[in-house]
Amino acid sequence: MKFGASSWPFQWDPPYENVIKRISGLGFKAIELIAWNPGFLKDYYTTSKVKELRAILSGEGLELSQFVFSQFDLSHPEPDKRKSALEDFKQAADIGLELGTKIINSVSAWPFGMRFGEEFPWHTHKPLVQLFTAPMPRGLNWDGNYKSYVAAVQACADHCEANGLFHSIEPHPYAYVANTSGALRLFEHVDSDALCLNFDPSHLFPVGDFPNVSVYQLGNRIKHLHVSDNDAVTNVHWRPGQGKIDWKEMFIALKETGFDGVVSIELEDVPGVSRGGESVPGVYRNPVATEDFARESVLGMKYLQTICDEIGLDYE
Repeated sequence: MKFGASSWPFQWDPPYENVIKRISGLGFKAIELIAWNPGFLKDYYTTSKVKELRAILSGEGLELSQFVFSQFDLSHPEPDKRKSALEDFKQAADIGLELGTKIINSVSAWPFGMRFGEEFPWHTHKPLVQLFTAPMPRGLNWDGNYKSYVAAVQACADHCEANGLFHSIEPHPYAYVANTSGALRLFEHVDSDALCLNFDPSHLFPVGDFPNVSVYQLGNRIKHLHVSDNDAVTNVHWRPGQGKIDWKEMFIALKETGFDGVVSIELEDVPGVSRGGESVPGVYRNPVATEDFARESVLGMKYLQTICDEIGLDYE
């Protein structure tokens, strides 16, 4: 097991060459890179840029633990939209393979190609409003749409499996995979050993799951972790130890289930964090994360390493 960091809280938008070196210099052993949309695949992750990034990763001794690309149209009701989304995913997977990762990560799609922050409200707004709701159009074919989503995920997993990759789904509030039960349901329907989970307790905890219980239920399907804390009311991403998640119990569960992947620090609501434009939720807006944010990330890693030392869970 090793500790890494997500790149985007350090620098939301590319170029990512400097953030790779920065995260390495802070003592992390792994990093995640991201493509926010299909345009990034074409415009930033060119053949020459992929070679350059892979050389930097190698020179810094960093593992690329995941390449992140989410295509929410995998659940779109229009077949052509799903087909296009699948082709985008395959392109992302091929780029991730060239970058040197073994895991392609995607946030779960919402029903009918809907979007978080549009048809489904931002979860962070929940304590601030009198009525928190997501009105739905009438007459939708929910069973049919889920079957279409399953078929799309099956195709994604098949592509990954054919190329020696894992496809990690990340649960998110209100998505098709919103909680542990949703993940187990998807695993039952998709026949592929390549399909796995990016376990993110900051998303699971506020929708009603105890992270340690989820670890026991999901077992070896968990191949990668995003870690951040919150108060169980919203899915904000605070430094571990600053919220209500019981990290000791969660890491005991990880030890007992044999987890040996990357624990990636992903703090998105900590002072000094880098964030995108106004369409992205959050209070802070920095093109590049501040040194205070970097210190918070290191503190989060050291806090969890102390727990690992206490329970006898080895890490690099």
